[in-house]
Amino acid sequence: MTNITTLKSLTQTTYDSVEGYRKAIDKADSPALKSALERRLNSRIETLNTLNRALEANGEKRIDTVSMTGTAHQTFMSIAEAFSNSNEAAIERVEEGEDYLAEQFRDALNDDGETLDSSFRMVIEQAYREVREGERFSDMLEKQYA
Repeated sequence: MTNITTLKSLTQTTYDSVEGYRKAIDKADSPALKSALERRLNSRIETLNTLNRALEANGEKRIDTVSMTGTAHQTFMSIAEAFSNSNEAAIERVEEGEDYLAEQFRDALNDDGETLDSSFRMVIEQAYREVREGERFSDMLEKQYA
């Protein structure tokens, strides 16, 4: 993949994760869980803004809509969640999304790592640090609410 293609893909997936957090917040019943999810959402929005600024700096448009893959996944999850406990469903949504997002960043850094320009690598690594925090957060939620 090219540097821009990789950056666009990661930015799109990050945008989808922002929307996933919003859905999880709506689904959660526990005020403490909602508050924790909102804090993570704010961190993820900062990461999205960083990635979007990098796109704009390279003459590309900001990503501000959910992907077709993200829309399909959210529709499926909404159907599945209709039969689930609200807190449990919110945590499952976050856990699945964080695992997927972290995998996308790892793959980009490993597979495209040697071909990424240093400026792209730096932005992606910075975003990946926050993504890893989100992955640890989802693991903690799963242990706390399981």
